[in-house]
Amino acid sequence: MASVSPEQSVPVVLSVLGQPPTGRPPGVLAGCDGSDGSLWALDRAMTEAELFGLPLYVLAVVNPAPAGYPPGMAELVRESVETLVESMADGLRRAVAAVQGQRARPYAGELSLHVVLGNVIEVLLEASTRQHTLVVGTRGNGGFARLLLGSVSSAAVHHAVCPVLVVPAPAAG
Repeated sequence: MASVSPEQSVPVVLSVLGQPPTGRPPGVLAGCDGSDGSLWALDRAMTEAELFGLPLYVLAVVNPAPAGYPPGMAELVRESVETLVESMADGLRRAVAAVQGQRARPYAGELSLHVVLGNVIEVLLEASTRQHTLVVGTRGNGGFARLLLGSVSSAAVHHAVCPVLVVPAPAAG
């Protein structure tokens, strides 16, 4: 079975403007933070994209300073933010490779990876406005495992303008 390795990976589109690139045809958008839930969602997003013959956009959002930076601080942390974005891009490549390695046959459709700086919920909702389907896991890397839906998946269900597919954890067995 063929798989994509991080070394021979799909290029990642990096955006520091807070928005993923526009002007692309509608497709299946998968939110991915590297958690198990997002990997299950990515696998299902690959299936959905293949089923409908649509491009697959995998989106990771980096929010390096949720409260914002005080005046003058943004310039001081630029190198750290760049390192964080590159780390997330590498993580996204590895996530795709991991999911590819678990599939019965490799994903053969159009695939692009996007890392965007900004608020996770705001960026994901904005990116979903032009999509066929948004696919997310029930919970990501947040710290509240007892919740049925995480804050991102809950916001997507309530506020996305496209259909949302929330992928639960596979049944234990």
